[in-house]
Amino acid sequence: MTGLSNATLHTLPPEVLTPAYNRKEVSAGIAHIGVGNFHRAHQALYIDRLLGAAGQSSWGILGAGIRHGRREEVRADAFRRQDGLFSLTEFAPDESRTIRVIGSIVDYVSCVDGYEAIIDRLAAPEIRIVSLTITEGGYFVDSEGRFQVDDPFIAEDLKRDIPQSAFGLVTEALRRRREAGAGPFTVLSCDNLQHNGRVAETAFCGFAEARDASLAAWIRGNVSFPSCMVDRIVPSVSDDDIRRLNKASGIDDLMPVYSEDFIQWVVEDKFCAGRPEFETAGVQLTGNVEPYEQVKLRMLNAGHSILAFSGLMMGYRKVDEAMSDNGIVSLLENFLNEDVAPLLSPPEDVNLSSYAAQVLHRFRNHAVGDQLERIASDSFSKLPVFLSETVTELLKTGRDIHRVAFALACWAECEAGKDGKGAVIKLSEPAATDKERSVFHDSNLLAVLDLPIFSGWGIETNKGFRDAFERYRSDLRTKGPAEVIATL
Repeated sequence: MTGLSNATLHTLPPEVLTPAYNRKEVSAGIAHIGVGNFHRAHQALYIDRLLGAAGQSSWGILGAGIRHGRREEVRADAFRRQDGLFSLTEFAPDESRTIRVIGSIVDYVSCVDGYEAIIDRLAAPEIRIVSLTITEGGYFVDSEGRFQVDDPFIAEDLKRDIPQSAFGLVTEALRRRREAGAGPFTVLSCDNLQHNGRVAETAFCGFAEARDASLAAWIRGNVSFPSCMVDRIVPSVSDDDIRRLNKASGIDDLMPVYSEDFIQWVVEDKFCAGRPEFETAGVQLTGNVEPYEQVKLRMLNAGHSILAFSGLMMGYRKVDEAMSDNGIVSLLENFLNEDVAPLLSPPEDVNLSSYAAQVLHRFRNHAVGDQLERIASDSFSKLPVFLSETVTELLKTGRDIHRVAFALACWAECEAGKDGKGAVIKLSEPAATDKERSVFHDSNLLAVLDLPIFSGWGIETNKGFRDAFERYRSDLRTKGPAEVIATL
């Protein structure tokens, strides 16, 4: 197999698509914090597309790795050895595939080399956009919309002369740019959060306020925080996946990534320091992202989570396996069309019935084979984003709550660690405390609903919902998930 670098691009197998531009002519105008699989299969692909258009060569990506650890060391080494190149394999539901090498990440700076180096690069005037994928729970904004300056991680970072958090690094870079007269840059959150631009503004301005009120005022008056909606299913990549993907591509790639063939990016057109010609790459620009966010988060993301919870309880571990179960498919169809769709106000170009059908079609993609445990993990961050508004509105309008009560009962049982067949389920919950995790083993099956993540949902005092939830948790244990799903 051929190694991957600038020097080997012209020697790759002919079926592998390579960048349609000269990488030597590309410079970084975008810095991205959190260069994980999703960014590389989504935003990096869009930028790769537009770099082939005339006049766009200054919009390459500078990747920034800010989380110390072995994983970052390996990633930084791979980026350097491969000149920032990596392969992306896109799988269609009919199992056809497209393999391409992405060349848009033209440089990489890592905390391995020190956080000062990251600040220097962000402060450089050629950087005009700083984008982020730091996960739904990574913004430290509470349910009341307040930045959590008292969180131990944030409090410690505020004391450092050279910060290490995304908020500290960006605000320090902006401080230096203000002093040098270099002007602001746009901060673009690409995480699965409704109003993610607003959340990002709260977080970054909250951090700046705690350090320097005048800097916070300057940021509020000069920095743009556009919202955007991102959509693509991108599984995690195991060692077996690396061998499989490299065998198919003929490339000895240290960090291949794969995804479905569907992709969407809707961006609020609000950029204080200029932007690429996103239109040339298929990005949808709009003055109002919210309707797109609402549909995606409450249908696709919530549906994905419900599929994961119910599928894991049934003993499945892959999305396509769970989608072969008629009971689960019926649960999802009814949730999307009867519980969620009537509560939404979609954009004019979105038909909710067609959208729901497309979601189910995407979930059936056997070639992607996403992991249910990955999707179900970090639910302490995801559930308030994906499901809270639907549950709240169902309760307020007196609509059927049984499917969402069942879904949350499945989630609670998954967190307790066993599926309906007694096999172990391993979920990662970085946003949960040990005390919160212990609640799933409480003899009081309702104790879960008193967790802080459910604050404001309306379920803490709704007897009908609580009764249904308790009954479903009990029935999942005594009757089994298949029999309970059949009753829905």
